[in-house]
Amino acid sequence: MRPLDGVRVLDLTRVLAGPYASMMLGDMGAEVIKVEEPGRGDDTRSWPPFQGGEATYFLSVNRGKKSLTVNLKVREGQDLLRRLARHSDVLLENFRPGTLDRLGLGYAKLAEENPRLVYCAVSGFGESGPEAGRPGYDLIVQGESGAMDLTGFADAPPCKAGISIADLVSGIMAAHGVVVALYARERTGTGQKVEVAMLDVMAALLTYQAGIFFATGVSPTRRGNRHPSIVPYEVFQAADAYLTVGVANNSLWERFCAALDHPGLTHDRLFATEALRVEHREALIPLLERIFQTRTADEWVGRLDAAGVPAGRIRTVGEVCTSPHLEARGRIIELQHPTAGRVKMVGPPLGLSGDPGGAQLPPPRLGEHTDEILATLLHYSKEEIIRLRSAGAI
Repeated sequence: MRPLDGVRVLDLTRVLAGPYASMMLGDMGAEVIKVEEPGRGDDTRSWPPFQGGEATYFLSVNRGKKSLTVNLKVREGQDLLRRLARHSDVLLENFRPGTLDRLGLGYAKLAEENPRLVYCAVSGFGESGPEAGRPGYDLIVQGESGAMDLTGFADAPPCKAGISIADLVSGIMAAHGVVVALYARERTGTGQKVEVAMLDVMAALLTYQAGIFFATGVSPTRRGNRHPSIVPYEVFQAADAYLTVGVANNSLWERFCAALDHPGLTHDRLFATEALRVEHREALIPLLERIFQTRTADEWVGRLDAAGVPAGRIRTVGEVCTSPHLEARGRIIELQHPTAGRVKMVGPPLGLSGDPGGAQLPPPRLGEHTDEILATLLHYSKEEIIRLRSAGAI
């Protein structure tokens, strides 16, 4: 038995945050029914590049799901969704706040008919507060959350992260919230509404950066690859490539200096403690930069690994996707898609000793499972399905 076997998720989300959340739930055994607009589907279905006519963006975050097309703009489609919600454990949506309420599909209405429903709403800025309801793509929230002001070099413009961090972490938080609410339902017998605002999630990630401001009244700024509280903890250029080094305490500092063949640095009065190394960063870093340029990145990583000092190469996406280490851990998976063929992707990152989870279905084609779901879950006849299709409801 997989961890979430028997849990049915009605997924009305699109693009990234919501689909990533529902994919995580599906990886752990939940049945995920992805509700899409007829003829159009998830926005990302049209975003290049493509594999066998299928958008690689869509493929990357929609494995393990079934696709059902429903037109929520017509009464028959709204009625259909209500019936589906009565037979579901979870509903996920990322419409702008108030949209589904206006259609009679908000939490209050659906919970009347299914009190056990866990209803998770993901939005950019939340459902309350002076900025409630603002539209919020990942880029916008990265900027509004302070994360972008911290990303990049001091003498360069703010920069977004190389991955859609606001969307992805909000998706993780949504999946977490759903599982928490399901666990609470086991004790109370009733579901509840889970609200996830991307701005809230990104603000929570500020952690020690926010702590610096609260303690000092000074807002942290961009520092490039430098850490405000740890030195050395950054990127160095070796003779042939870049590497990262993290020396977070005095024990690591001693081993680090020995691995560099400069044990005398350990006792230098300017660098003897964690605080002194931060204070004298401008003296220490140029010294280390000159040392690192004397060997290749692989040589340095080998030396530092042997000394137990955290260090690593800066790898390309291609190198990570073909990593023997990730392959050996089963983190690179392959699914057979009816039109895209063999689709490789990064698989579930969560490992459970009792059941590792994993993808069971390839990402669905638009509306691929519409007739199947209506017939098996709602017991619609062929004639009823034809009528719904002719009415533009599916």
